[in-house]
Amino acid sequence: MLGELCMNVAMTLRSGGCVLIPCYPSGVVHDLFEFYLPEEPAWADGFSNDYRQPCVVFCGHPSLRFGDAVHFVQLWEPDFPYLDALAPFQPLAMKAVHCPIDTSLNFIQANKLIRDLKPDNLVVPECYTQPPYTAPHRVDLVIDPVGEKPLITFKRGEVIKLPLKRKKGRVFIEPELAGNIIPSEIRPGLSLASVTGELEVKDNVYTIKYNNDLANGKKHEYGHIDPQELVIKLSQEGIPGAKVQHTPTSTNIIFLRIIDDDTIIQLGDNSTHIICNRDQHVRRRLRSIIMQCLKRF
Repeated sequence: MLGELCMNVAMTLRSGGCVLIPCYPSGVVHDLFEFYLPEEPAWADGFSNDYRQPCVVFCGHPSLRFGDAVHFVQLWEPDFPYLDALAPFQPLAMKAVHCPIDTSLNFIQANKLIRDLKPDNLVVPECYTQPPYTAPHRVDLVIDPVGEKPLITFKRGEVIKLPLKRKKGRVFIEPELAGNIIPSEIRPGLSLASVTGELEVKDNVYTIKYNNDLANGKKHEYGHIDPQELVIKLSQEGIPGAKVQHTPTSTNIIFLRIIDDDTIIQLGDNSTHIICNRDQHVRRRLRSIIMQCLKRF
């Protein structure tokens, strides 16, 4: 069929005509142009200046109902009613040649390609690993394993886990969520920011979407409390007289003594305790001040 296509193209060009090949804007034809040029096969900007006849034009869409193909059908065949299919358009001066080209691989071609590429992992439908039921002797109609590595097979509708070791992955963030991110500079050249959203995984694409319920939900605190910062905040809130005392042991515990209120704030690596002999109002007030020293997400 490919030979018939080339023969018709050659005959049309030899007679001074132009050839219109409606195709998809992406796919095998697009990839072949990009490989042989090699550059992105998009010539919309300079097409009008470089347009010469006779020529061969590849453009969309194969349905002839939209895309640039509609323009060329009207240009080269003005009487062609392009809004309908080709069948009702009789009489038709344009010669239409139907040349469906199968771009799939047979088993011999597939096995040769696999041997040349030597993939680390190969995932194929289970039906491709055994001969057809109607021809069990046709062992050539199967996909062969790659060396000693077994094939990873799957059935229709089955979910499988692939042995792919990835340490990093690309995650896309929706613009609405990205606009609310405020990075904080940790050190020169390095900034961090907390992101709260809904992670969607679809077709192996990770997308973090904005979720209003999560954004307005409970916040989580993290980080370490700076004793000196806490002393300053206590003073600003009307609780002066706090003194910092470091323990001589290796437990890395810091005590803040508030003499006026007879209160001790014990700061550890993983916990904070308020030892207060007065009412709960003072305890809640101290807790609120301590929470101001932590970061949230």
